[in-house]
Amino acid sequence: MTEAENTKPELPENVRVRFCPSPTGIPHVGMVRTALFNWAEARHTKGTFVFRIEDTDAQRDSEESYNQIIEALNWLGIDWDEGINVGGPDGPYRQSERGDIYKDVAAKLLEAGYAYESFSTPEEIEARNVAAGRPKAFGYDGYDRNLTEEQKAAFRAEGRKPALRIRMPDEDIAFDDLIRGRIEFKAGSVPDYVIVRPNGDPLYTLTNPVDDAMMNINVVLRGEDLLSSTPRQIVLYRYLIELGVAKEMPLFGHMPYVMGQGNKKLSKRDPESNLFLHRDNGFIREGLLNYLALLGWSIAADRDVFSMEEMIEKFDVRDVKANPARFDIDKAISINAEHIRMLEPQDFLNRAVPYLNRDGVVSADSWDALTDREREVLSASVKLVQPRVRLLGEVAGMVGSLLSTEGYIEPDDDAKKQLKDSAPAVLDAAIAALSAVDEADWKTDFLHETLNKALIEDGGYKPRLAFGPVRVAMSGRRVSPPLFESMEIVGKEITVARLQGLREHL
Repeated sequence: MTEAENTKPELPENVRVRFCPSPTGIPHVGMVRTALFNWAEARHTKGTFVFRIEDTDAQRDSEESYNQIIEALNWLGIDWDEGINVGGPDGPYRQSERGDIYKDVAAKLLEAGYAYESFSTPEEIEARNVAAGRPKAFGYDGYDRNLTEEQKAAFRAEGRKPALRIRMPDEDIAFDDLIRGRIEFKAGSVPDYVIVRPNGDPLYTLTNPVDDAMMNINVVLRGEDLLSSTPRQIVLYRYLIELGVAKEMPLFGHMPYVMGQGNKKLSKRDPESNLFLHRDNGFIREGLLNYLALLGWSIAADRDVFSMEEMIEKFDVRDVKANPARFDIDKAISINAEHIRMLEPQDFLNRAVPYLNRDGVVSADSWDALTDREREVLSASVKLVQPRVRLLGEVAGMVGSLLSTEGYIEPDDDAKKQLKDSAPAVLDAAIAALSAVDEADWKTDFLHETLNKALIEDGGYKPRLAFGPVRVAMSGRRVSPPLFESMEIVGKEITVARLQGLREHL
């Protein structure tokens, strides 16, 4: 295979793209990036986005994975125009329900001479390669291309059943990739390949191009790992066009690998590849989609944060870079934090509540089902918390102490380390000063003034030593929402009780 830079092809007038995953595991970021780029291209060009499922591998496919893929797309807001649960003119949209279609096309390919029956076993192919001085795993050698009817009959008499192979032409195969430019495969570099197993099961090499042809897909955007199969698809497409099954050759664009740690391709098994793990940690869809869009594409040289509406306006698959993209979890979290800050406060709270319920700090998993006090505390704290969290999974740690009515919160280990020898005296002074404050004056600014005078001006403590023990008493954490605002939200009784509780435990 060779690549050469040249002008990338123009897109067709009515773009039709597709997303066609196999339901073989938990949705991963590479899969979602493929869906996102196809969706963005369809929306940018006002084209059509088709979603179908490639589930002909009964050994590996699962209904659980199928449902998870749909759940992932729905959560991310990636919608489709034709396909699963939507319908359309070219259904069914699950390959497991299209068996008769593949049988019919395979029969036509065989009858026209574009495909042929192959009786060779893998062991025989390897043995012939060794005998000819080729590597054992060199691949298929074309042995069955010109079998006579007598030879075929003899194989059948032995009980053998044939696979069907496509007859590859003895010529270079070239195409203009939408991302990589001109790509050429030399004659003989791609052997005749199997499209139907001896047991009659169709393979991806047949089902995928046939579905694309029958669904009039004219732009195929997929991962770089499938680039080596493109000459096969091009040749099969030529045959399908001759047979009247396909109308035209689609354009192909191969998106770059997503790399993980250690310069290795991001594996489905890598934790950072797991879409639902990111959701569980508290990524919001806007933040995650924004970051995934950056894996091969950018909206501008000096800009990383953008909305999906802005992406749709600017996206052109021909601007995607061919170089591998690296998944950087720290950058992903940073971008997610930006999108969290852009949410309307009530929207932020609505999204945070399921995480708060999961982590045991509120009584229900929806805003309307919370108690009046829970809603009151969260509404009062949103302006303190929203700018300070990067993931929705961090919200519980920030508001848990505000929602709690406990008079003592056991400090985290790293918070305990902040307590110096002066902590008991500081807490005694704080308790005395705050106990004298009237309920009517229990406001952020007055509390700040009161403790500042008692601990810094009169007590002579530096701010870190003065307020550190108070912060640990209030939240049990080294990092917490702003101290004096938190004291106002919690109220005088609980605040004083927590200071006394920590003092008693020192």
